[in-house]
Amino acid sequence: MARMFRVLGFFTLAIGLMAFAGDLVEMAFLFFLQTAFFVILGYLKFTERTYILLFWGYMIVTFSGFSYWTVFQMDLPL
Repeated sequence: MARMFRVLGFFTLAIGLMAFAGDLVEMAFLFFLQTAFFVILGYLKFTERTYILLFWGYMIVTFSGFSYWTVFQMDLPL
């Protein structure tokens, strides 16, 4: 399970680099922070249950933030 967090770190790094190449600097830094988070957690040797709980917590925070941003912060397309 720890290896999967390192894999998530690899994919978030790839997305961050593509965002940086596309001049989306804020998005790139957000994904670089997620990369550091996943890689650090990947080397901490937690139990499988802890990794699953951490992932569920990450998903709840991420989807809540994404939903808040899309509903309350983005302008409606006209």
